[in-house]
Amino acid sequence: MAELIQITRSIAIDPSEIEETFVRASGPGGQNVNKVASAVQLRFDLVNSPSLSEPVKRRVAALAGSRLTKDGVVVITSNSHRDQPLNRAEALARLVALIREGAYPPKPRIATRPTLASKKRRLEGKSRRSEVKQMRGRPGQD
Repeated sequence: MAELIQITRSIAIDPSEIEETFVRASGPGGQNVNKVASAVQLRFDLVNSPSLSEPVKRRVAALAGSRLTKDGVVVITSNSHRDQPLNRAEALARLVALIREGAYPPKPRIATRPTLASKKRRLEGKSRRSEVKQMRGRPGQD
């Protein structure tokens, strides 16, 4: 049995949940590029994954954006290397990073109020700017 892929201390996914397909890559490779399928397309069925809880699935789906299909499958394509094993490792690392980022809930923002001194500084700056602009007008008839 393959070893579990550790995401966080409490989350690990089974390698059988990940499906890899190899395609021909565009870009560098010379004559090799037309013969060898070195790019990897990694598919992870996010919706039906038993390894992830529902809140984590929702956060990962939001983070995945256009990499998420209508069926709830995350598709990650890697073709930056000429070597298939390097592309596999990069795609897996990107999937792990995506799930790791979605594993932790975002810290809630604590609303703060500006201090009285900062309000006064802001208003003084506005009045100074207003005076400068008023001095630019044509001189009066007095």
